[in-house]
Amino acid sequence: MSRNSILNERHRALGSKLDGETWNDMPIPWSYDTDVHDEVVAVRSRAGLYDVSALNIVNVTGPDAERAVDRLVARDITRLKPGHSLLAAEVNEAGAICDDIMVIRDAANSFRISHGSGATKQQLAKAAEGLDVKVEPDLDAHILSLQGPKSLSVLKPLLAFDLDELAYFQHKQTQLFGKTVYIARGGYSGELGYEIYCRAEDAVLLWDEILKAGEPFGVIPASWNSLELTRIEAALLFFPFEMIEGDTTPWEVNMAWGVDIDKPGDYIGKAAVLASRGKERFRQVGLICRAATAVEAGAAIYHEGRQVGVVTSASYSRYLMQSLALAHIAPALAVNGTAVEVKGKAASWPAYVAPTPFYDPLRLRTHPREEV
Repeated sequence: MSRNSILNERHRALGSKLDGETWNDMPIPWSYDTDVHDEVVAVRSRAGLYDVSALNIVNVTGPDAERAVDRLVARDITRLKPGHSLLAAEVNEAGAICDDIMVIRDAANSFRISHGSGATKQQLAKAAEGLDVKVEPDLDAHILSLQGPKSLSVLKPLLAFDLDELAYFQHKQTQLFGKTVYIARGGYSGELGYEIYCRAEDAVLLWDEILKAGEPFGVIPASWNSLELTRIEAALLFFPFEMIEGDTTPWEVNMAWGVDIDKPGDYIGKAAVLASRGKERFRQVGLICRAATAVEAGAAIYHEGRQVGVVTSASYSRYLMQSLALAHIAPALAVNGTAVEVKGKAASWPAYVAPTPFYDPLRLRTHPREEV
């Protein structure tokens, strides 16, 4: 089923053709007339406004809502308080990661599930079987994401509560420019940022007014290509691009944080994912490549003449002045400084395993030290 953002006319005015690859059946503003690297600089030094309405939002409500959501993911949802959200590993019966997912709890029996292009629809239907719960896709929801160090300064004067007090992965229902919204602290850029969940009919006004309020701070609209650059700099995973094997386990991509080992309840794939712990075939790493451009996603990684891994995502970061890659590599070689060769279809490049995230290695932009 085709979906469209209500903001498409704004994207076209900014130069997007909206005729490239769709995501979750929605045309995406992959590029604007502005330079993508200038957009990254804006996000890193000021703020950029993204339309991320292509995320799937599903409302899960009713007496058994908690039980249904708890069956879906490998983290203990009974610990999640209203007004908070969390990322989790969602695995199939074989214990393999099958989607990106964030669980948002609004009340005791009310959740929103934000997910990507994987199997959540089918998995959630299975988790809800036999329970007193209503599962409804929210096709009206739109999400504006203001990312960058100036995002707090832009939004704080516009709200009736102290935005400083909203911690990472917390959210609050409020009024913004007279419209009812949820404001959540988070994002996908490795920066301080906020996501505004709103109705379609309010999205154009909110987009325009946020940009107007942000103009004195140098805020600009930002394309999805710049979001891809920032997420690779921040070494953030994206399903299915970092799960290319099709049976990738959380342990293989540094997602141990997404599985609560001591979770008492059952969930889809529990036995299989726990049994796969300690049996990693590869490790997720970062590579710094000696190249003047981005290397190829899917390029083979060689060490001492034999293939030992594959590039999953890659970019050239003008901001960091480095060619970056996320990769899967044999566990014994997942050591910072290991020299490898990246072989693409037309060229090869020397590279080495490097610490991630490439940008802000202590993640102080998203988790300031005073909050830790």
